[in-house]
Amino acid sequence: MADAEFDVVTIGAGGGAYPGALRLARAGMRVLMVDPKEGLGGNCLAEGCIPSKVIREMANLFQTSASTSASPPRPIDYARIIAHKDAVQNTRYAQHAREVAQTPLAILQKGVARIRDAHTICVDGDKGTTTVKTRYMIIGSGAEVFMLKIPGAELCLTSTDLFRRNPTLKERPESMIIIGGGAIGVETASMFAALGARVTILQRAGQLLPNMDPGMVAALTAALDPKIQIIVNADVGSVERMANGGMRVHYTKADGPTHVDAAIAVMAVGRAPMIPDGFSKLDLAFDRHGIGVDRAMRTQAPHIYACGDVNGRFPLFHVAVRESLIAAHNILAGNTPCDYMDYTAIPNAIFTIPGAAQVGLTRVSAGGQTDLALIESAYDYRGDARAQIMGDTRGGIHLFFEAGNLRLRGGWVVGIDAEQIIGDIGLAVAAGMTAYDLARFPAQHPMAAEGIGHAARTIV
Repeated sequence: MADAEFDVVTIGAGGGAYPGALRLARAGMRVLMVDPKEGLGGNCLAEGCIPSKVIREMANLFQTSASTSASPPRPIDYARIIAHKDAVQNTRYAQHAREVAQTPLAILQKGVARIRDAHTICVDGDKGTTTVKTRYMIIGSGAEVFMLKIPGAELCLTSTDLFRRNPTLKERPESMIIIGGGAIGVETASMFAALGARVTILQRAGQLLPNMDPGMVAALTAALDPKIQIIVNADVGSVERMANGGMRVHYTKADGPTHVDAAIAVMAVGRAPMIPDGFSKLDLAFDRHGIGVDRAMRTQAPHIYACGDVNGRFPLFHVAVRESLIAAHNILAGNTPCDYMDYTAIPNAIFTIPGAAQVGLTRVSAGGQTDLALIESAYDYRGDARAQIMGDTRGGIHLFFEAGNLRLRGGWVVGIDAEQIIGDIGLAVAAGMTAYDLARFPAQHPMAAEGIGHAARTIV
């Protein structure tokens, strides 16, 4: 690609960039997307939500079939699971390639983007460096795996090693230690336990998923495979390779130092925003949490937007997509804000076995709003038809309504179809629906989403 001028350059081609980029190109703007990966999709497709959920679903199917079969379960063929995962990733990369090909004004350039100034990007590609000018910039560079700065950290595998195409981990380990009890750590523990691995989670905080509702976390923790060893308040100090090739992780609890051994160790303590090289030249606000933006996704420089994980606001792929479209809409409006992000109804699912998810306000998150009283209603899956059909009655649905007007403000789900149902609850929160609205809706039978209406009818 020769030096050129574009209307918009995106740094990155993941969820925080490409949906908005394609929208802009279809509206007649010349758009360049720069990403070190070979296609659209960012970390989500390369090593995150898509490949990890392939393994999770295969693990869930294996566990379900084993629990309902009179015969001993067939041995795990992890190589076939990985082959299917790779195939899904390849299918989606091809799908995205067609999207780009069908959008003539959008160009995808493989390379690393460096910011020279507020309107100039240098692209380091396979054939050298290209300099491009742009009227607008969308920074959607995503996030990268965060590693604890401890001795032996380099011995740990990461989500990249587990989930990228042609991954480092090609065989199911007999045992594993997961350092970190956030979403990635708990999901990984759950799927590999379902595949028969002995799993230990070391969590520094006092509970798993420390940023989520404690009631939901307690219900999920109780529902997880009891063979998963969960150790909280564990301060990991070092990792070492043992003589037999396995891993030993040293950690400290209140009663002193100790250790745990396993075949592999996985570092899953979170991700950190990837601030593009040269961004500091722009004298714009950023810190370790990400680039500062307003609800229109603008940085302090009105023509520069930052979307997705790089802004640290709500690091989820579906949020990144919405943010990138907000940036596109505001650029198309002549760089005048006309679209804004609303973070009050964002579904956030944990793809464990069983799953869990929450959205909006709960009693805990509303606790700081002294003028807001919430009424809680619940539906227990022990009485749910679909849960009984599937042979898994763990968990249920909890809804939180504003006292007085009974407007739905949030909810959480643990168990069957949690990842699906939370979308229905989130849409109802965003639409300002009330307990009366939910109680009157005849939800499809026999599906677990019926529980939303059941829960609402307990208070109206």
